[in-house]
Amino acid sequence: MKITFIIASVGKQAHGRYVNSWLMEPLGIAVLSSLTPKAIQRVLYDDRLEDIPFDEPTDLVAINMETYTAARAYQIAGEYRRRNVKVVLGGFHATLMPDEALSYADAVVVGEAEGVWGELLDDFSAGRLKRFYKQNETVVIKDLIADRSIFNGKKYINLSLVETGRGCKFGCEFCSVARFFDSKYKKRSIDAIVKEIKQLKNRMIFFVDDNIGIDSNHAKNLFRALIPLKIKWMSQVSMHICNDEELLGLMVKSGCQGVLVGFESLNPVSLQKMGKEVNQIIKDYKFVVRQFHRHNIAIYATFIMGYDDTEQTFKDVYRFGLDNKLMYLAFNHLVPFPGTPLYKRFKRQGRLLYDKWWLKPGYRFGDLVFHPSTMSADELTGLCLKYRYAFFSLWSNLRRLLNKAHWSSPQRFLAYIVLNLFANRETAARRSLIIGGLDSDDSDKDSVSKLELHKVS
Repeated sequence: MKITFIIASVGKQAHGRYVNSWLMEPLGIAVLSSLTPKAIQRVLYDDRLEDIPFDEPTDLVAINMETYTAARAYQIAGEYRRRNVKVVLGGFHATLMPDEALSYADAVVVGEAEGVWGELLDDFSAGRLKRFYKQNETVVIKDLIADRSIFNGKKYINLSLVETGRGCKFGCEFCSVARFFDSKYKKRSIDAIVKEIKQLKNRMIFFVDDNIGIDSNHAKNLFRALIPLKIKWMSQVSMHICNDEELLGLMVKSGCQGVLVGFESLNPVSLQKMGKEVNQIIKDYKFVVRQFHRHNIAIYATFIMGYDDTEQTFKDVYRFGLDNKLMYLAFNHLVPFPGTPLYKRFKRQGRLLYDKWWLKPGYRFGDLVFHPSTMSADELTGLCLKYRYAFFSLWSNLRRLLNKAHWSSPQRFLAYIVLNLFANRETAARRSLIIGGLDSDDSDKDSVSKLELHKVS
């Protein structure tokens, strides 16, 4: 038996390289590979890196997809199903929109695959594949170690992805993670994490946890265990940890170079609307920044634009990032992902431009899909781009480099230069991507409208 694992791209470009910062190892596929019996032949094709050989013989195809890659995933599924190959879809979008996913596949994994993947493979072998597979009990990931041999021969960026825990206890309105994991958090054993890291060739690690500091005791024990490994790492964390001096100190000793922090908004009213409770408790953002910078931890700050914002909001965020000499600042416009309270609210209020915007032919990554309350959709999109380009101008990059957290080691300095020097180029590359289509005049050839032909009747 042979399984073909597929990672779908946002969209195929007719010319040029895929967005470089997105070329990371698909950790979820490595986890699936580890759950697959060794007797089963496994192969991975990454749509971001290579052409998919649709005519290569295989018994089963498993495609992992997110909302931005859903259209392309459905196209790929259609190609295989026309060749009478069974297709299984899974991932965030398949979980949030299971009925839609099933109309393009033979089976859908809803939620986490652990606990149901073995059952799915047994059912497939016996010719009794069910439509949905969902784990009804708590998934245990304590001793799970990903099988990275599935990545052999793939040219991913020089960064290893490792998971120490899953989920987040917070319930922000816009967040699909909270919906996927039902606002619950589960952790891996520290022994398994250390064992996995020791097997890695890369010493630069990105911990993919949505909030690595959500369980402070587990985080502290983990960081103590990482100290002897001499690694460099980054991750995502909420600002509530800024008051925990012990935790911050252990982060630095264990090799932390920087963290992604969701500041989201400078407006308390917007924070309340989005349900960002932790940010409402820690009201002094400058204090948060000082705490991280005092420990030489660089900050990748994200802000969400679109909650009753004006151009003055953009100016204030831009000035905040500049004055506090942040390593990176993302002006992200609000995105109503399916299954989230935000999506349901916008749909109820009639503010969605398109119900299923991820399937709209010609939709480009970064296009706005809702009616803002204070300006037009084009104005909000334009302001995001204007201030993003301004923040990564040469003058801004040089001014923010004066922060010691960015040059206290060669690795930090190099990371700062690479992230900032190429930020605007990466923005342009992302904006050129048509969801599910080709970046060319022939994009209609791969348009999402053709997907209707491949649905299950």
